[in-house]
Amino acid sequence: MTARSVRTGGPAGPAEDADDLDVEEALALVREDNGSAHRGHRPPGPPPQGSGPAAPPEAHHRATPWPEARATAARAARAVTRSARRAPVSVRLDDALGLTLAAPLDALTDLPSFDTSAMDGWVVAGPGPWAVRDEGVLAGHAESAPLTDGEAARIATGARVPPDTTAVLRSEHGRTDEKGRLHATRDVVPGQDIRPRGQECRSGDQLLPPGTLVTPAVLGLAAAAGYDTLTAVPRPRVEVLVLGDELLTEGTPRDGLIRDALGPMLPPWLRALGAEVTAVRRLGDAAEALRKAITASQADVIVTTGGTAAGPVDHVHPVLDRIGAELLVDGVKVRPGHPMLLARTKENQHLVGLPGNPLAAVSGLLTLAEPLLRTLAARPAPEPYTLPLRDEAHGHPYDTRLVPVVLRGDSAVPLHYNGPAMLRGIAAADALAVVPPGGARPGQEAELLDLPWASAGIGVCFT
Repeated sequence: MTARSVRTGGPAGPAEDADDLDVEEALALVREDNGSAHRGHRPPGPPPQGSGPAAPPEAHHRATPWPEARATAARAARAVTRSARRAPVSVRLDDALGLTLAAPLDALTDLPSFDTSAMDGWVVAGPGPWAVRDEGVLAGHAESAPLTDGEAARIATGARVPPDTTAVLRSEHGRTDEKGRLHATRDVVPGQDIRPRGQECRSGDQLLPPGTLVTPAVLGLAAAAGYDTLTAVPRPRVEVLVLGDELLTEGTPRDGLIRDALGPMLPPWLRALGAEVTAVRRLGDAAEALRKAITASQADVIVTTGGTAAGPVDHVHPVLDRIGAELLVDGVKVRPGHPMLLARTKENQHLVGLPGNPLAAVSGLLTLAEPLLRTLAARPAPEPYTLPLRDEAHGHPYDTRLVPVVLRGDSAVPLHYNGPAMLRGIAAADALAVVPPGGARPGQEAELLDLPWASAGIGVCFT
């Protein structure tokens, strides 16, 4: 992976300060008025009557700024974790990868739990030369009889060192003479190549604090320390509702119908973000089916695809209004994906409304779903970093833009095929560059959002 520089104030505004924003500020932002009229985007509204000269475009662009939207999603999740007090779960090691420890990982035993040979060779007692026992010492066997001065025994790595051992003599540092006596070919230092009991930890020592992400190495440490299960924060449960009568689930596009790209893409992506995907349901464009699905869901987070604008079959807003949901984010100043939304549907349940265009939906995932799910799962936030862009990245006049990039050495290379409906660019990408309004010139530092499978992190696990 290429070298990274920590961001202290990136092009989209310092994310560290975004958490200080009040939720009421986000709630006060009105629904975005301008946008294209195709499915998944809100059409522009008429100008106010008798208002004099037309207002500048910025006056109509009132969606939530991108950093604030991400901060609002994280705060919404924190409110749930405080109020719901989600109970930790006991999880077998095989199922704990990617979870967050909810309790300290304390050593259940000394490590190592007995004096252990660090090398293949001989255990020796006293000065040499040594008479070698006929019976060697193997790993996994009971403790051998003590050695006496002038005695040695063959030993394997990891085997329990017999009492009264002076040192372990490595195989390559010893030779036997014609009488079978062992001689050292270099000086023997007492205690050499012996791992003493408790060298790594003593029983009761805290090995890892709560809040630690369970990585493969954590699983190995837990097993070595005697654990069969871990106490962890449960994965947030997510239900995916795929909307749209125009979607096919197999075959090539035909007769005005298109393949559903989000149904196959979202579940593994959500799992990579730490979620448990409980269901993927295809509802078409039926408002009543959407209402029933939302009100009946027991998931922590509902993710919908498409239908977030104001077209004749865009039912997400009317249904949320009908069930009394609270809109926390209604449109974001980001391209692609500006008609995304975040709503509180129940006291401890949220809905993330993604645009229907595939790359716009990816933008919604990383803008709203990622901070929401990460906070619910108590995962640590990724460290912000920047890299210079090798080529120019075209921006939007007023909005942040997320552009797929590949990492080459110490720079990020913007990719083509980055339109809202395209996945060709993101499929080849390592990250998304956060491009400020107006664009970025070659060599300009840009904040990067790693993709789960490209960041060499725990997110590579999709199950």
